[in-house]
Amino acid sequence: MRHTPTSLAFHVLAVVWFGIMAGFFGTYSFNVNFATLQMDGATYAIVQSSLNRNVRHSLFFVFFFLPPLWCVLAVALDWQRRGWCLLLSVAALLYLGGIIFLTREVNLPLNAYTESWNPDALPADWEQTRRAWGQANMWRSVASATAFVLSVLALALRGHGTPARVN
Repeated sequence: MRHTPTSLAFHVLAVVWFGIMAGFFGTYSFNVNFATLQMDGATYAIVQSSLNRNVRHSLFFVFFFLPPLWCVLAVALDWQRRGWCLLLSVAALLYLGGIIFLTREVNLPLNAYTESWNPDALPADWEQTRRAWGQANMWRSVASATAFVLSVLALALRGHGTPARVN
């Protein structure tokens, strides 16, 4: 049984989107976060607030929110397949929990808190907040990289023509 071309296209979109987001979070964690650790509090408050404000645009939201949708569409259009469907589903769930949920529950509240700071009168917990944000972003890096790897493995399994489920 052949794979549906539309399902394959959605799967490829998922791989590309996961890869872009893994690159985004990885670059941020291993470059930007380490750079901000070298900043004094006032500079950190200004820079982090600016970064948070400037990432809020439609292109980022498209890449941030669509990977799980591409996975759902790929699986829904070729659901009778074993192996790759499970891996791609796990990638989508990992992304939903490790990126979208974590962002909503941890990073966004910390962003709002950081943006409320007066750089000339920082709260006593500013360094703790910086560490917490960096740790949460590192988890997002791990989750997005893992989702990317799972989606690539699913694509490889798909290429090996895993047999359809026999009922």
